[in-house]
Amino acid sequence: MAGPAAGGRPTPAGRARPVRSPTLDELPLRDDLRGMVPYGAPQLDVPVLLNTNENPHPPSVGLVDALGKAASLAATEANRYPDRQAEALRADLAYYLTPDAGFGLRTDQVWAANGSNEVLQQLCQAFGGPGRVALGYEPSYSMHRLIAVATATGWAGERREPDFTLDPDAVAATIHRYRPSLVFLASPNNPTGTALPVEVVLAACAAVGETGSGLVVVDEAYAEFRRAGVPSALTLLPSQPRLVVTRTMSKAFALAGARIGYLAAHPAVVDALQLVRLPYHLSTFTQAVARTALAHADELLATVEAVKAQRDRLVAELTGLGCAVAPSDANFVLFGRFTDQRAAWQGLLDAGVLVRDVGLPGWLRVTAGLPNEVDAFLTATRTLLTEGTAALTPSAGTLAGPASAAATSGDTRPTVELPYLGEE
Repeated sequence: MAGPAAGGRPTPAGRARPVRSPTLDELPLRDDLRGMVPYGAPQLDVPVLLNTNENPHPPSVGLVDALGKAASLAATEANRYPDRQAEALRADLAYYLTPDAGFGLRTDQVWAANGSNEVLQQLCQAFGGPGRVALGYEPSYSMHRLIAVATATGWAGERREPDFTLDPDAVAATIHRYRPSLVFLASPNNPTGTALPVEVVLAACAAVGETGSGLVVVDEAYAEFRRAGVPSALTLLPSQPRLVVTRTMSKAFALAGARIGYLAAHPAVVDALQLVRLPYHLSTFTQAVARTALAHADELLATVEAVKAQRDRLVAELTGLGCAVAPSDANFVLFGRFTDQRAAWQGLLDAGVLVRDVGLPGWLRVTAGLPNEVDAFLTATRTLLTEGTAALTPSAGTLAGPASAAATSGDTRPTVELPYLGEE
């Protein structure tokens, strides 16, 4: 005897009608998300991985032991919800940021979440949304744009100057033009490694104050790697009520796997983010690991100087090879200009070295790795250029923006071929 099937149609007894899985195009996906691809940096199985801006130095044996003990202690209370406000962690972060800020940050000025990406998402949820616009200056960290789109926030992408810097007057002008709810600035910027002068941040803050339009978000994911004398935007917080500074423990603290990001801002901004954060968004384990790492900050940050040394070595030696190199205050270096950066990327990959093709014509990005990894990269690059496998443009020794269609109309500022997949 036949039995009912899905939709009321009978099927022979003992036989289930197969259900066809729907395709993505058949699902009621938001129209503005159609055609997008997931963010990510696929890894390949090669000896030298220098494409994801990770800190190459693993935690010490002592720190691993301390982290394990902290996680074990947290496990004894795993049946209870975590501190939803993460008060102790935020107090530790405020203490950690105080030297860079130059003043005593308070707990109510700091917020933490699962990586700086979640912090950025919460900012877009609270201050963006339908009918509002976020403004960024490309090439830059692609997640600024992608998170804006994911939160139904409009995106306005302006281009940087030919040397990848930003002009304060130009930034102010674009803010007056778009009246954005959020202005994303990155310092140091990814993928270029360039840091922002305080004049640019001040100009942006002044412009949003004049328009009354929104907040200025300075993404300082790589701040600990900046060169001596380069200030943090944290120093501007006392005088700039519309300023937000975001950071992460993924890079300098070598805790990319722990997913801990945070921000410093005026208390009202923190209050706003608590309206959109999920309940208990930071697990007990995450909070315990982050606090333990902060207690070992001196040990962890000791690796930063080693990374900076390899970064400066990359800048010097790539310049010596005739490459154009963007000044870097991060743990990576943008270099070129290749006539075909894809061919150069493939040539390095064939030599066992994976770097990042960021979609910026003529340019590649390499992470400052361990000394032997940098050795391998430089050897492979030297071989490519010597053997002619990869070629540089005649102007490669001078930093300039990549060629683009806009150049024919007199505008030579760099463009980026979207989607650009940068790193946190």
